Amino acid sequence: MSLFTVTVPARHCALRYRHGRLDVVLGSGRHPRVWGARHVLVDLRDQLLALAPQEVPTADGVTVKVGAVVRWSVADAVMFVEHAVDPVGHTYLAAQVALREVLGGLAVDDIVRRRAVLPGADVTAATDAVARTVGVAVAEVVVKDVILPAELRAAAAELATARQRGQAVLEQARAETAALRSMANGARLLDAHPALAQLRLVQSAPPGTQVVLRVGGTEAER
Repeated sequence: MSLFTVTVPARHCALRYRHGRLDVVLGSGRHPRVWGARHVLVDLRDQLLALAPQEVPTADGVTVKVGAVVRWSVADAVMFVEHAVDPVGHTYLAAQVALREVLGGLAVDDIVRRRAVLPGADVTAATDAVARTVGVAVAEVVVKDVILPAELRAAAAELATARQRGQAVLEQARAETAALRSMANGARLLDAHPALAQLRLVQSAPPGTQVVLRVGGTEAER
């Protein structure tokens, strides 16, 4: 701002007050200064508001910690400046309450299974309805953290371990069954062809083994 002009940056607006009353809302650009007036600059760009993890009781009585991020912007600059001392604080509280109301109707199993597709639209709508009263528009509420109690995390780890162990035992049983089936097929083949059994016996003999062949009632050694 200079002595003669007021410059409002892009994606901002300025509220000009004279004698304690709103005179005009100035858009981005350069405007002539009015002596005796006070200007309040308002940022209209999207902003992020991180919600600290809070405890949310589920429908089945289990308490989980949920963290979220609110994407918001100023929808009504006059209302944002005049209707609340801390409009961002109002938005923060509205998001907390919406999380408790929406997620509190779900069981802990539903929250865990649907972590990637939790009802964020319902939380966003409930938060936006309250935030609009202080000039804030909520574009999205993203649930980014769901922290289970230590007991449930331990139980989930044990379940995953047991599932992996069962899968390993199943694979081992399948391998053993395949091996037995192959051996049974080989045994039937040897029963049907005795000469193959003798040949296999000779092939499996270690080096240095003495082999006796019986031909026409006589024996020959090799």
